Amino acid sequence: MSGPLARDALRETLRETASTAFTLLLFAVVCAALLAGAYLATRPAIEHSEQAEKRALLIQVLPPGGFDNDLVQAARALPVDRLLGLKRPGQAYVARRGATAVAVVLEAVAPDGYAGEIRLLVGITADGALTGVRVTAHKETPGLGDYIEVAKNDWILQFDGKRLDAPATEGWKVRKDGGQFDAYAGATITPRAVVKAVHSALRYFAAHRDTLLAAPGDAAPPPQKEPTP
Repeated sequence: MSGPLARDALRETLRETASTAFTLLLFAVVCAALLAGAYLATRPAIEHSEQAEKRALLIQVLPPGGFDNDLVQAARALPVDRLLGLKRPGQAYVARRGATAVAVVLEAVAPDGYAGEIRLLVGITADGALTGVRVTAHKETPGLGDYIEVAKNDWILQFDGKRLDAPATEGWKVRKDGGQFDAYAGATITPRAVVKAVHSALRYFAAHRDTLLAAPGDAAPPPQKEPTP
């Protein structure tokens, strides 16, 4: 085929290609618009659900009826800090009774769990006593290291009432290492990491207590620190 017939065939092919490309582009635009619309429509419900779940976890680590403010609304930024194990900024949730700060819940991370990071909420009263610790995320081995979850075992409850100096520093280890915290045989790496992280969170609280418990607007957040490798 040559001459006018070849040119006509080429033009027809180009038209068909352009038409197909335009149809695909239009389809992609419509799909993107639908997805964006669905996201915008469901985002408030998703955010509400996430906040409700976060409030439920926070309440677990504080004494019932011990505060009267909205913990999520009272959240303060936590900088990257070695003691909290944070590689990116976290949050501190200040519990108040009236105008008085009575406790704070710190987000913390145990970076050295058996299968990776173990994310925690650590509740501490204004005078430094632990009100509770909860695991919010982990990848520990099911049936072996996951006994750190309160839904599966009461192991995590042994932190309640402990302080930075009670037990003394050498006691903040699992019993296998000479400390005061129980651990299951064959699964000591996980609790060892959690005990260390909780102790470090108490050290962080002791160092930044006044800033963490200050009235809103009275104090700047703790200074930003570079994460250690």
